[in-house]
Amino acid sequence: MQGQVALITGGASGIGEEIARAFVRAGARVAIADLDAAEAARVATELGPGSATPLPMDVTDESQVRKGVELAMAAYGRIDVLVSNAGTQHIAALETLAYADWKRLLAVHLDGAFLTTRAVLPIMYAQRRGCILYMGSVHSKEASPLKAPYVTAKHGLLGLARVVAKEGAAHGVRANVICPGFVRTPLVERQIPEQAAALAISEEEVVRRVMLRETVDGEFTTVEDVAEAAVFFATFPSNALTGQSLVVSHGWCMQ
Repeated sequence: MQGQVALITGGASGIGEEIARAFVRAGARVAIADLDAAEAARVATELGPGSATPLPMDVTDESQVRKGVELAMAAYGRIDVLVSNAGTQHIAALETLAYADWKRLLAVHLDGAFLTTRAVLPIMYAQRRGCILYMGSVHSKEASPLKAPYVTAKHGLLGLARVVAKEGAAHGVRANVICPGFVRTPLVERQIPEQAAALAISEEEVVRRVMLRETVDGEFTTVEDVAEAAVFFATFPSNALTGQSLVVSHGWCMQ
């Protein structure tokens, strides 16, 4: 990735932060786009001068996405990789799920992916090269109770990636989806008590019986696991891997 530039949404914490660190170790420069401007600045500072720049961005806001991409171009003059990673979660049964919560979650995952993709594609097309990575989930392949909007959104990212792969091929642009299992990020940590309350079981049982039951080793997927997959996709040299999805889940989902 030497000399490449990556724009990473949700890059100030969890999976996005670790991908940023892995990309910089591989020689790239990164734009850290995040709703939390202070945390984006922290990560950029820790990565070092010249290696990273923070971009305050709400991925559901078209004008903020456009401005963020303009700032990234002003800083680096190119964008080689987009990691569409910004996400959120909401735990509720379908019959009690508020429409506003449904729309909010789909806006972050799907509208955010669309807006950032649309913003970087003209740049990548002009460069005749680019890689777009969508952060899916095992829930891009499977379903779980209480997660209807999340499962719907993560399934939708597969379709978006495949369209981008078809349209982008003639311009040197690839698109793929990384599908992690449960990663113990702040997003997942919040789900544990929520699911315990919704399912009337203990938090330990949520971890053991819900989150890790189907893995081969009873282990959480780590942010490092996911970042390694991101580097692999970002550095793959041809269209042999485009429109694909890779499950990183300690065997929870096998294809």
